[in-house]
Amino acid sequence: MIILDVQDRRPIYEQLKAKITELVLMEVYPPQMQLPSVRSLARELGVNPNTVQKAYQELERDKVIYSVSGKGSFISPDPLVRERRRRETLDHLRAAASQCLKAGVDKEEILQTVADSLSGGAGEEEAK
Repeated sequence: MIILDVQDRRPIYEQLKAKITELVLMEVYPPQMQLPSVRSLARELGVNPNTVQKAYQELERDKVIYSVSGKGSFISPDPLVRERRRRETLDHLRAAASQCLKAGVDKEEILQTVADSLSGGAGEEEAK
């Protein structure tokens, strides 16, 4: 389920953190589900165990997962994780819209681009 992109400029641990967070938000990884051990996941992905450990530490810091000593790491049951992520994502969208307006992009083009993105259609620029 977790596929890392060697072409991605982000560090591997950030890709791993983002992918696990995405799977949690999509409820592919339900609350209380146990994650693979650090060594197991590192072996499966072909990465250094320290990379997986760093991703797990960041996920724990963000309260996406929690660890039980001697048992492993589990998906947090905290419903606030989803709400916090939703708010952060909307904040990013607001900031992007604001940047577009400051760059001279008109409101209709912004709305059309968002609508195209939601429908999976090609925007005007992509169609050219």
